[in-house]
Amino acid sequence: MLDVTFYRDDLDRLSGLFASGHADFAEHGQDIVCAAVSAILLTARLGLERCAQIPVEAAQTPGELHLHWEASYRDLESVRAIVTTAELATEEIARRFPEHISVRRVREPRTAF
Repeated sequence: MLDVTFYRDDLDRLSGLFASGHADFAEHGQDIVCAAVSAILLTARLGLERCAQIPVEAAQTPGELHLHWEASYRDLESVRAIVTTAELATEEIARRFPEHISVRRVREPRTAF
């Protein structure tokens, strides 16, 4: 199962995300569900780094992705648009494939990793 957690700070602003696992919808290289979520989350990272031009703490290994951005950037309209869209898109895929993806929201500050 692919587990995606979206972190929110004390002001209910998205502050980071963590994704781990695999959707196991199909064989490796054929898993469109895993590919879709991966594309959404990597696009969010690119959007934050290149479009919103904010520093993002990121760690990526096969089967895991951590993203975190500092509190001073969380109220920027561009940041909110990018990460909220990623959250909504990931939740929509999870609704369609609940046996392959779980999405959680954690309302606590996310510390750097």
